[in-house]
Amino acid sequence: MGFLTQETAQSNAWSVSELTGYIKELFEIDFRLQDIEVSGEISNFTRARSGHLYFTLKDEQAQLKCVMWRTMAQRLAFRPEEGDAVLAHGRVSVYETGGVYQLYADWLEPAGRGYLAIAFERLKERLSLEGLFDQERKKPVPSFPNKIGIVTSADAAALRDILKVLQRRCPLVEVLIAPTLVQGDQAPEQIVQALRWLDGRDDIDTILVARGGGSIEDLWAFNDEQVARAIFAAEKPVISGVGHETDFTIADLVADLRAPTPSAAAELAAPDLSALPLVLADSRARLVAYMQSQIQQRRRQVQANAQALLLLSPRSTLDNNWQRLDGLSLRLDQVTRIYLEQNRSRLAVQNAALSTVSPLATLSRGYAIVRGQDGSVVRSTEQVAPGDRIGVQVSDGEFEAKITANRQQSTEK
Repeated sequence: MGFLTQETAQSNAWSVSELTGYIKELFEIDFRLQDIEVSGEISNFTRARSGHLYFTLKDEQAQLKCVMWRTMAQRLAFRPEEGDAVLAHGRVSVYETGGVYQLYADWLEPAGRGYLAIAFERLKERLSLEGLFDQERKKPVPSFPNKIGIVTSADAAALRDILKVLQRRCPLVEVLIAPTLVQGDQAPEQIVQALRWLDGRDDIDTILVARGGGSIEDLWAFNDEQVARAIFAAEKPVISGVGHETDFTIADLVADLRAPTPSAAAELAAPDLSALPLVLADSRARLVAYMQSQIQQRRRQVQANAQALLLLSPRSTLDNNWQRLDGLSLRLDQVTRIYLEQNRSRLAVQNAALSTVSPLATLSRGYAIVRGQDGSVVRSTEQVAPGDRIGVQVSDGEFEAKITANRQQSTEK
């Protein structure tokens, strides 16, 4: 029977580094641990200044340390937080310095919902709070544009559909295409540049942003925040026609007008000239009806104003005063005539009374009035002398006489 010596024990012993390296190799040769998904709740979450993420995934019975390098973390569509339930993808290996096994995550998404859906809702909520979706900020789309700018892929079937619709509906309208990627990591930047280039031109009336249908990942460039802000900042009206009718993107919410498909966007951007005569006839009929209605309304208003003016006018008072004046004038004429007749009768009576005492009446009975040379009435023989000339007035005239003798009447009895 042999004995284990100290030398023999030392030759069979593993160093800590050797054992840890061996265990690491065991993890790495197990293909199931190199492509694995783990669900759990985030705890002990730390974002290092380097941008790396350190956290622990836990459930009710166990915990698993995790790390995500900065390059992977920058691709996340949501911001992980303490307590989030997530689904993590990556590989399991050993951190030799710490002597622990951990998950080296290359992707995270919220458990129960797709990470893109979460990212969409979060961006939608934030932009809505900023007012980018407000209806009062939408710009009107011109009914008869001269030139339409299109932001889409030059090889897309959506562009051919748009051009076909525009040629059918309005062949006179001009089109300027700003080709761009509509899918992939570089698509948002190119879409923004195309939008700004078209918006900076003076000859563009309307801008179409369009692409065909696809998965949420295919359409994700139109859920990009920079694309949304470029659409919102555009001075020209923007019509969004992204995906199929059931698809909905952030670009649709920010655009001035949303179309369910690229073809529908083209229909909204340009008028149907074949229907223009009917539109003009309808517009003319509505204009005529409106003008007739306005004329009738104005006529009723004028009549009402004239009636009100008549009630307030002084003409009625003047008419009444004129009539009252005529009545007063008639009464004045009647009173004046009666007064004159009464005075005329009174004068006749007085004349008759005066006639009885008038000298002329006396003269008519053979009497005369004698006046001396000085015109005074001769009442006595003493006022005249022989040779004086006197004037004698009788009832029908006057004559002159010469005094030949002056005989005084004796007063003796």
